[in-house]
Amino acid sequence: MAVETPGRLGEALAARDLDEGAQLLEAIHGTVAGCAMVICVCASLSQSPSSTILPLMADRLDIGRLPAGVLGAAFVVLWSTGYPAARIALDHAAPFTVLVLRFGCAGLIYAALAQWGRASWPRGRAALHSAVVGTLQLALQFGCLYFAAAQGVNVGLIALIIGTMPIVTALAGLVLGEGVRPLQWFGLACGFAGVALAVGEGIGPGHGGGAGAYLAVVGGLLALSAGTLYQKRFGSDVDLRSGLAVQNVVGTLLLLPFALHEGWRVDASAELLGSLTWMVAVNSLAAFALFFVLLRRGAVNRVTTLFFLMPPVTALIDHLVLGDPFSVQKVAGISVAALGVYLATRPAPSRHARAAGPRPAAALTVSAPRLATPRSCPTPCR
Repeated sequence: MAVETPGRLGEALAARDLDEGAQLLEAIHGTVAGCAMVICVCASLSQSPSSTILPLMADRLDIGRLPAGVLGAAFVVLWSTGYPAARIALDHAAPFTVLVLRFGCAGLIYAALAQWGRASWPRGRAALHSAVVGTLQLALQFGCLYFAAAQGVNVGLIALIIGTMPIVTALAGLVLGEGVRPLQWFGLACGFAGVALAVGEGIGPGHGGGAGAYLAVVGGLLALSAGTLYQKRFGSDVDLRSGLAVQNVVGTLLLLPFALHEGWRVDASAELLGSLTWMVAVNSLAAFALFFVLLRRGAVNRVTTLFFLMPPVTALIDHLVLGDPFSVQKVAGISVAALGVYLATRPAPSRHARAAGPRPAAALTVSAPRLATPRSCPTPCR
């Protein structure tokens, strides 16, 4: 199956049919419901109109008409919120236990959405492809990264290594036929420089972690890159709801033995409940649904370049939520990373424009209007 390479990322966000928009909209519905539950439970807003306003907002949302920049920005912000949420959750539960609870709940919700919407389930090779994507993107990637963080690897170093994912996918994409223009390579370099600036202050020796932990970070990077390329090539032609249900169920089953080996260490604190609910509703439902649609419609290089913005935006969210310091260096990192994303996602000039070239001066001249031919009188005018 050949890899599609649309000319613009905006084409990746235009709805191909009504089914795709409905699939994404149902995932947003699930996200809104989850967030509304957290708001009501944590803030005791039983008499607040928020519980009715949010669903009405979702009902009136037309995914297919949202601009490309809006969906891209939403994906970056929603995905980035998973890092501080994971930091909170890991203070109250073991890493593989958190992942099993997150993927298990997300898988059940996606399965319910697929059943409710009477979505077609992947069968045969399609089911196998979805299982491979779940193994790479969920079980291997998150399993390796959570294990490394639990072993004491500095989270700034993890963010820096994962920030090279667009470069890895660009190199691998050359083999799959997704060409990279010189301007895009310059954008990739700027993006990585911005990531290094944003997280450079937080890189340190950490408080532990042997060679196996650092190899796990590299393994997580390779798993994310390989899973992204594999999904673009083989796993994007299935229904969003059923496909993500299969991915999350596979990730849950693969990580379950590790969670049992940990002793299922978890407490029943409100912090764990809130962070876990956020990761399920916002990260696993909304963010992964957006990633699914973006990857289905856009070229791999243009979609993965958005990951350059993850570490800088995460640093900003950590400052707002967890009180981490936010310096001028991090602001510069966000600016440079944003410039890299802009350069790497600029569309190539169309073939027609390149072939036509600049219009000649003669083509721009305006010809004088033709004079009307005078009518002759049939008889002498008197």
